[in-house]
Amino acid sequence: MRKPLLSIDEPVPTNATRADRPPIGGFATIVDGHFKSEFDTVEAAEAIGRKLKSAYPFLQIQIYDATTKVRTLLS
Repeated sequence: MRKPLLSIDEPVPTNATRADRPPIGGFATIVDGHFKSEFDTVEAAEAIGRKLKSAYPFLQIQIYDATTKVRTLLS
């Protein structure tokens, strides 16, 4: 018995971001030197950063502002 061939009419577009390139706009969290998550507001980025810092205090977490290209250490 043969299995039917699966075909995809249109590939689903992906919005994959590369971890080695900084984001173009918005804010991002940097965990131990690696870009992790992108956010629209600095408050959202800081909230996630503080949640990570409270769970894992040994991590170095920074907030990256893509418009001014400035990293701020979250303490």
